[in-house]
Amino acid sequence: MSRAVIVSMGCSKNLVDSERLAAMMAGRGIDVVFDGEPQAGDDVVVNTCGFIGDAKEESIDMLLKAIALKQQGKVGRVFAMGCLSERYRGELAEEMPELDGLYGKFDWSGIADVLAAGETPARPWERRLSTAPHYTYIKISEGCNRFCAFCAIPLITGRHHSRAIGEIADEVRALVAGGVKEFNIIAQDLSAYGSDLGMAGDRSPLAELIDTLARIEGVEMLRLHYAYPAGFPYDILPVMASHPNVCKYLDIALQHIDDAVLANMRRHITAAETEELLARIRREVPGIHIRTTLMVGFPGEDEDAFERLMDFVRRQRFERMGAFAYCEEDDTYAARNLEDNIPEDVKQKRLDRLMALQQDIAFEHAAAKAGSEIKVIVDREEPDCYVGRSEFDSPEVDCNVLISKDTKLKPGDICTVHVDSSCGFDLTGHVVG
Repeated sequence: MSRAVIVSMGCSKNLVDSERLAAMMAGRGIDVVFDGEPQAGDDVVVNTCGFIGDAKEESIDMLLKAIALKQQGKVGRVFAMGCLSERYRGELAEEMPELDGLYGKFDWSGIADVLAAGETPARPWERRLSTAPHYTYIKISEGCNRFCAFCAIPLITGRHHSRAIGEIADEVRALVAGGVKEFNIIAQDLSAYGSDLGMAGDRSPLAELIDTLARIEGVEMLRLHYAYPAGFPYDILPVMASHPNVCKYLDIALQHIDDAVLANMRRHITAAETEELLARIRREVPGIHIRTTLMVGFPGEDEDAFERLMDFVRRQRFERMGAFAYCEEDDTYAARNLEDNIPEDVKQKRLDRLMALQQDIAFEHAAAKAGSEIKVIVDREEPDCYVGRSEFDSPEVDCNVLISKDTKLKPGDICTVHVDSSCGFDLTGHVVG
């Protein structure tokens, strides 16, 4: 049996595409390994990321490493797919002629055709999971219509298009039958889900979808990622509040709070509207944990604007937050129309200050959970404890719950944990009940 190694770079949306390609390969008799060390004769597929400068560089480095192994005779063919090769296909072909194939975001099934003859699975969403068997990601749409000034995603993925509710529900049922319990719902723009489907009804398509998925037997956790603040579908909130298996968690990238910066970013929302949005989310879904992403150093962010951002974070006390410094992306509105005139050292100092503030807030949130009881899904066993996550923690990016071994557990178990203490971002506790 031939073997292929798939290396998936970037976000969970890329990971879903890698898993779909793996299912196609496996159906054609190819043994697939995710992110493993290639062996002699292995073919290598690098699913690239093209979102920001650092991610591009990591993808290029991975391609160069694979090409070097090929030139040394240690691997077979090397293929690129994904966002970077979608956007820079011509440049990569010129700079890396050693690649055996370049595929983008939407034609990557051609790799399976090159490696072995066979048929595409009848169910287009069929995947071979690369995650632990108890959790996965469900991509409900692709593309984005927002065209924020700094973002290249619409240039890579094209216009927003949604999957039908019935198809998504069929995928979830099949995954439940295979043992998956936790479903992380992902999209470039969760808020726009279904806007292109022509659905008529009293509720937004997103509310209809999540309500449908929450009613599927065996779905223990549903978690929502990457909502957009402008045009937010408020009727998702009562769905979140009413279903115990819909996690009280929302990932919504806000980017900034200063009105002038938001206007320059073309975010189509004001500071006042942002504050009201957050207040309503917290009011209608008590106990919700909000994850957001913020940006520093965007053109026009003076010291006053940055201090307003710091004050915003102090007031909101986000349970989960990430941030990054602005990096100019080719062909975006900002690259064409705004001067990137904030020095890199200033950007870095602002980023460091913002993240230091958030670390203090996150540690305080964790400490405040001592004495409470939370629902936890177990990810793995370590020598001294079990490691799990609460409903407030997404895989890979959020915090862990370290569970004592007083009770025998295994990966995928869901239990109630009494929180004994916190250790930085993480919690420690023991099983109750």
